[in-house]
Amino acid sequence: MPKNHEAYMQQDASILELDNQLCFLIYSTNLALHQLYRKLLSPLGLTYPQYLVMLVLWEKDQLTVSEIGSRLFLESSTLTPLLKKLEHLGLLSRKRSTRDERQVIITLSSQGQELKQQALDIPHQIAQASACNLDELMQLKEQLETLRTNISQ
Repeated sequence: MPKNHEAYMQQDASILELDNQLCFLIYSTNLALHQLYRKLLSPLGLTYPQYLVMLVLWEKDQLTVSEIGSRLFLESSTLTPLLKKLEHLGLLSRKRSTRDERQVIITLSSQGQELKQQALDIPHQIAQASACNLDELMQLKEQLETLRTNISQ
């Protein structure tokens, strides 16, 4: 076997090292973020997936389950248990649409709307924990959005 082949195989094998995997970096960063969010969301009584649903509804209330799912990249079968739990917590209501009974409209309760005030400092705390400036965070956000778009096609 030529020496070039062995050198190529050694170089090629390093591509499979864990620390060289973009997916592992994203995965482990996601785990660290979830731990931080768990600590910050605990006083609000929310899990991270519940917080994401609330973020969508704080932006625009009275959305269908499919509209929320589209924003969060979630199937309705995954989203429905989250919505039921948030309804049980008194943060929203689920009602069938009068125009199309197949659609369920999600509406924030007054308690759900008030929770937004308690959550206002969470993005600041996340940014502070990152030790990055706003420009760096926005650049990273844009890069990740591009990556998500490219691999989703």
